[in-house]
Amino acid sequence: VQKAYAIQAGREIRVIVRQEDITDAESFQLSRELAKKIEQELTYPGQIKVTVIRESRYVEYAK
Repeated sequence: VQKAYAIQAGREIRVIVRQEDITDAESFQLSRELAKKIEQELTYPGQIKVTVIRESRYVEYAK
């Protein structure tokens, strides 16, 4: 995990991972595991959305 944010008054968690460290399938599994852990350990009204973001960025400059 590179960065993690809790937004919308704690109703959504966004986790940013490095593309080199995790595959798409592992990203999916990570979101499932985090959601299950939240369900087991916390008491909260409603639901919490867990989003795992795995992206590529390529930057090139024209001179």
